[in-house]
Amino acid sequence: MSKINVGVSTCLLGESVRYDGGHKLDRYVRDVLGEYFEYYPVCPEQESGMPTPREAMRLVGDEENHRLLTNKTGVDKTPMMKSYIDKKLPMLEKKELHGFIFKKDSPSSGLYRVKIYHENGNPIGKGSGMFAAAYKKAFPNIPAEEDGRLNDPHLRENFIVRVFAHHRWKEFLKKDPSVGELVEYHTREKMLMMAHSVEHYKTLGKITALGSTIPKEELFAKFEKEYLEGLTFHATVKKNTNVLHHILGYFKKELSPWEKQEVLELVERYHRREVPLVVPLTLLNHFIRKYEKEYLIKQRYLNPHPSELMLRNFG
Repeated sequence: MSKINVGVSTCLLGESVRYDGGHKLDRYVRDVLGEYFEYYPVCPEQESGMPTPREAMRLVGDEENHRLLTNKTGVDKTPMMKSYIDKKLPMLEKKELHGFIFKKDSPSSGLYRVKIYHENGNPIGKGSGMFAAAYKKAFPNIPAEEDGRLNDPHLRENFIVRVFAHHRWKEFLKKDPSVGELVEYHTREKMLMMAHSVEHYKTLGKITALGSTIPKEELFAKFEKEYLEGLTFHATVKKNTNVLHHILGYFKKELSPWEKQEVLELVERYHRREVPLVVPLTLLNHFIRKYEKEYLIKQRYLNPHPSELMLRNFG
């Protein structure tokens, strides 16, 4: 498949654009995810006209209303950054991004827990960098994450699942699909959604059932909102275990008692966190293909992202 367009803080690719003239190369972002993502680098500070190197900055004010000031001289860079943001966001919309990886702690690009300081220099709270906050407000449905949080295997998998799902959905929409094709899309995504949010899984079923009873545009908009929102919930061990049992239910006639017991034992071991998810899934995949279960073969849950990323190989 072609690479997926994803925005990224420029310094994470090894470019020397930071305030101190250095970079923050993240090899996982550049070398591993870079095999699947076509990166669109963004450095708000440099692109807004600030030199490199430059004086470090911080957010000053309160959590609702703060400014971007240089640390030592107190020069207000807020107007410069806001002007840049107003020009940059329309450009990013045209890039059709399906995700964004931000640099943590940056006063312009940090997504979470960026320190906000009082005028007297004391930290008073935490928020998002000025550019990151504007980006999330403009594109709330596009998956976004920070480099540091990608070290957490659960956060990493959730972000990557969402990027691939967002890309899959947008490519689907480009084909001007019919209501019937939406039903087929929903059918393939059912178990993936079940693993993330049973509530959204049920709601999507109700939305799809509306069919042609409401305008097509409204139907697809409702589906998109619930679909992308549902995937923001993490696929936990408990929810994955439920899906594994659900899959096993399709083999009531085919599996021998000892084969069924073998699967159940692996599922239970996964549930106790003794083996990673890939272990019971590998055995189930074997039976799915052996007995040609077409409905299951089409389930996105079995392959929500490239297996080479090994995201299901952790406990």
